[in-house]
Amino acid sequence: MGAEFKIPMEKNQELLSRISRFIHDWMIDHDYTLGTAQKVNLIINLLVVAIVVFLIDLLIRTVVVKLFYTFTKKSKTSFDDFLVKSNFPKYVAHIIPLIIIKQLIPYIFTDFPDLNNFFLKVTDVYLVCLIIFIFRSVIKSVKKYLRTTDRFYDKPLDSYAQVIIIFVWFIGIIFIFSELTGLSILKFITTLGAASAILLLVFKDTILGFVASIQTSANDMVRIGDWISMEKYGADGDVVEINLATVKVRNFDNTITTIPTYALISDSFKNWRGMQESSGRRIKRAIYIKSSSVKFLTADDLKKYSNIQAVQQYIEHRQTDIDKFNQEHRFDKKRNVVNGRNQTNLGLFRKYCDLYLENHSAINKDMMIMTRHLAPTAEGIPLEIYVFSKDKRWVNYERIMADIFEHIIAAVPHFDLEIFEVPTGSDIVKALRDNK
Repeated sequence: MGAEFKIPMEKNQELLSRISRFIHDWMIDHDYTLGTAQKVNLIINLLVVAIVVFLIDLLIRTVVVKLFYTFTKKSKTSFDDFLVKSNFPKYVAHIIPLIIIKQLIPYIFTDFPDLNNFFLKVTDVYLVCLIIFIFRSVIKSVKKYLRTTDRFYDKPLDSYAQVIIIFVWFIGIIFIFSELTGLSILKFITTLGAASAILLLVFKDTILGFVASIQTSANDMVRIGDWISMEKYGADGDVVEINLATVKVRNFDNTITTIPTYALISDSFKNWRGMQESSGRRIKRAIYIKSSSVKFLTADDLKKYSNIQAVQQYIEHRQTDIDKFNQEHRFDKKRNVVNGRNQTNLGLFRKYCDLYLENHSAINKDMMIMTRHLAPTAEGIPLEIYVFSKDKRWVNYERIMADIFEHIIAAVPHFDLEIFEVPTGSDIVKALRDNK
């Protein structure tokens, strides 16, 4: 636990140098005619105060950061670690030197009211910014801490954090503007009310994103880690981030697709979470049987197919029922095989697929198991397999599906059926040679 920290001394020295140059240029521009004693006195006061404040800031920052660092090492919670990483102790340590500067400014610039007012405003603006930074570090720390908990790890915390930070900056800007212009906060807010239409136009995407974040969270539409598919934006992968304006999806080819957050409620998308939380992953695929290979089964065919153990009992029981029905209704099979009821090789193969799937170890027997016909097409009769695999992991799922269809495709010829295929060049050449 804990975090490393560094004290940027160079930044403080650069800041003091800039302040000195600014004061010098400002005095020249305003043509202040000072006596030598006054000049020396002002410069000495500035240097003494700058050095004292710098040393105090350095000391306090070092002590506060080290104490906070020591505390985080001993504490059991990780929240204070996130506070250290977000520079919370460093920002807090700046408050005391800032208060000291604000108290000393009236004494330094006693003879220079303009400079006195200017530096007082600068310190007030810096204080507002410092409070905003402190608040922002707390919000970021809370967000990261909640992300480590089971209850909030998949929630769109980034969106809420961004909205709060934007609101804090908005309030801070109001105070800064009021301080610099001398206008009251109420008057400034009234002015903003008149320009509300422009503000709505400027922050349209932000408002839409915030509303979308609330709706997706309240309705539990998307969580971080969900697998979603959104063809319109080319997204097909896991959600890795949900913030105020965008949702980042890591596709399965490791590319990143960015989707506007409000698109999740305005457009259609597919969330695969239901499948991941269910007991199985669906396999839904069809093979196309050539229509001309479908036929009624004769006694010889039935005897031949009885050698297939999976359907042996089915053939016997099914044929017994068919013979009984045909005898009761006096159908003459000798006159034409189409009379009465008959078994077909496609129907027998469909039953074989059902029995094969019911005995497959990778298929969830508590969910739907079905082999069905779809509407005939120009490519043949679609025979669709509709089952659910026990293993939902992508690689294993693909292997299970491949194993099933490899077996089914290899079994097709054993029922005197054919799978439709578009003729290739070699098929056409062979057919022409056979016809010669």
